[in-house]
Amino acid sequence: MRNAIANLERFIGTVYVAKHRIFFWIPRGTLPDHELIVFARDDDYTLGVLQSRIHTLWSLAKGTQVREKETGFRYTPTSTFETFPFPTSTAAQKNAIGEMAKRLDDLREGELHPKSAAAPDNDELTLTDLYTRNPTWLQHAHADLDLAVMRAYGWPSDLADGQILERLLRNGHGERSTRQSSMIG
Repeated sequence: MRNAIANLERFIGTVYVAKHRIFFWIPRGTLPDHELIVFARDDDYTLGVLQSRIHTLWSLAKGTQVREKETGFRYTPTSTFETFPFPTSTAAQKNAIGEMAKRLDDLREGELHPKSAAAPDNDELTLTDLYTRNPTWLQHAHADLDLAVMRAYGWPSDLADGQILERLLRNGHGERSTRQSSMIG
């Protein structure tokens, strides 16, 4: 994995066990430990698909639970990432997903690290804190991202969670994919 991320300015990561399934950028030069799942990808499209409600539902259904829901879920790469049926996206759809993912990331970073001197001090605010608070702007940014991903699948935007999982299982058959070379667990 070190070779796979060596030439990337950034790569995607998620915490192995977490209450909220959050994907984020890790800067070049960071050496992840065993508590992080790392993806050797530097594109906003992949971040967007992974951060979408669609992938979150898949990871909750295919991953493992630690104890009770409040404790957190394990992101199990072999049963979640490797089996996840990514959408067959057009260039325009990839661009739309990438734009929504970048917007989401910019908004999160702006909240965690405000540039204004008049902004409240958020040095103690973490992504977990932010997702626990779940402000309206974060909900809207996720809804926009989810809509872009749903369009890439060619699905209506009003599908219930169970319907999304049924369609994913039908599309991907829950089998291992060839993407395993771009991640590490």
